[in-house]
Amino acid sequence: MLVAANMYAHAQNVNIIPKPNNIKVGNGNFSINENIKLILLEKNTEKEAAFLNDYLKKYYGFALKVESHINKKNVPGNSWKNAIVLNLNAINNTTEGAYCLVVDADKIYISGNSNVGVFYGIQSLIQLLPTASATALSIPFVEIADAPRFAYRGMHLDVGRHFFDVEFVKRYIDFIALHKMNIFHWHLTEDQGWRIEIKKYPKLTQVGAYRNGTIIGNYPGTGNDNAKYGGYYTQKEIKEIVQYAANRHITIIPEIEMPGHSSAAIAAYPQLSCFPAEATARAKRTTWSGDSTGKQVQQAWGVFDDVFCPSEYTFHFLEDVLNEVMELFPSKYIHIGGDECPKANWKRSEFCQKLIKEKGLKDEHGLQSYFIQRIEKYLNAKGRQIIGWDEILEGGLAPNATVMSWRGEGGGIAAAKQKHQVIMTPGDWCYFDHNQTKNKDSITIGGYTSVAKVYSYEPQSSKLSPEEAKYVIGAQGNVWTEYMQYTTKVEFMIFPRISALSEVLWSKKDDRNWDDFQGRLKEQFKRYDLWKVHYNPIYIEQSDSK
Repeated sequence: MLVAANMYAHAQNVNIIPKPNNIKVGNGNFSINENIKLILLEKNTEKEAAFLNDYLKKYYGFALKVESHINKKNVPGNSWKNAIVLNLNAINNTTEGAYCLVVDADKIYISGNSNVGVFYGIQSLIQLLPTASATALSIPFVEIADAPRFAYRGMHLDVGRHFFDVEFVKRYIDFIALHKMNIFHWHLTEDQGWRIEIKKYPKLTQVGAYRNGTIIGNYPGTGNDNAKYGGYYTQKEIKEIVQYAANRHITIIPEIEMPGHSSAAIAAYPQLSCFPAEATARAKRTTWSGDSTGKQVQQAWGVFDDVFCPSEYTFHFLEDVLNEVMELFPSKYIHIGGDECPKANWKRSEFCQKLIKEKGLKDEHGLQSYFIQRIEKYLNAKGRQIIGWDEILEGGLAPNATVMSWRGEGGGIAAAKQKHQVIMTPGDWCYFDHNQTKNKDSITIGGYTSVAKVYSYEPQSSKLSPEEAKYVIGAQGNVWTEYMQYTTKVEFMIFPRISALSEVLWSKKDDRNWDDFQGRLKEQFKRYDLWKVHYNPIYIEQSDSK
């Protein structure tokens, strides 16, 4: 008989992250070996079964034989013994992603209202497996009924500053999946590199995907490495990655930056600038490599004045780009940036000043709002919605925009009060490019965001009424890669903070407990070792999060 609990029997390795809503742990174990069957009770659960088998093969050296029992009336009574059973079945929870997982002496049974729920049940099963290789994998008897708290549970990756190949992007997507997260925010364009093939504008990748050098060390740097650097994803590769993510019930939201952070696009097509004949201005106090005439891809980090000119040429260009982006990404949302757009060039541009008067705009902030609203109208007409960083609030929020709040929570709170959907990603809690420890252990952009700080975060601010709080649909961790040249550094920066954030976004607010999480995290470190990820083994006590 199972013992009622929201309690974990650590001796039986029940250390699931994110913490399930309801769990009962029993006395006994079920062993998985290569003789166990994997039974599908619905024909469209093959992808979920394949994920489990791929995981077992990769980390334990064997896969299970898959049997399809679609016609349940003719299934022999003993067929479910010594089996893992996957089923789409009505459960007592209508939340997308809800699942039930039962492990008893005869079988493991996973069910969900949808394939998403079955997939998340598999993720919990994976965390019941031992962290050492074995011919028989012993897991405890449990009953789990679980569902996510927030609909949007995301991780971001900037590939503009540093480029990562297809295999690592897939690995990153697996990290997201293994934490029951469902959004991959892919930051594809930047001042330092344009990473997505656009067939109508080949110079975006021929020119914009490469810079002639990169500053060395923390800005402004100690010099320049003088090495040409870059890369991009072909449309074929992007389709492959989008499908890979979809198989794991992850939506990829592409980000095409505008109107700022656009130096790479301007280097490829100078007409996009308010001043196409002017050479690119280098960052102050930095060392430049190679040609400094004309428009260039930036070699240092920061914010640059050469931004998109709000001309008809620019809008037609962006519409063409977004048309190809929409063909590649079926997501409801397209992220259009909107952050850190200096207004200096717009202020000195005769064209921009004339446009402000013609459109009856108040100032350059109004011009940015005009820019964003025009892009939103175009995307809305195509059946898509925009997400923008919280600067899109300046000058007036586009009618249907979702706001991603990064400069603290103020922008998100303001947007929620205006009844706009909000994704929280404030720097103090959700920026995984910050230091993880007080004593800096590597080159980073700065800041200090401990694991405990991440775990302490509450996306629905107390400054919002219960009705307003409903507009906060979730949060995400941001990974800006100015100082992450290698995949090992990316992994080191996200682990274990991704585990903390996953619990913030999945588990009930009242169920979160730092001491309990720490105990489960210690076991999770062993799973990181199994995955062969590079992680920071030092996590900070709760006092540091206050």
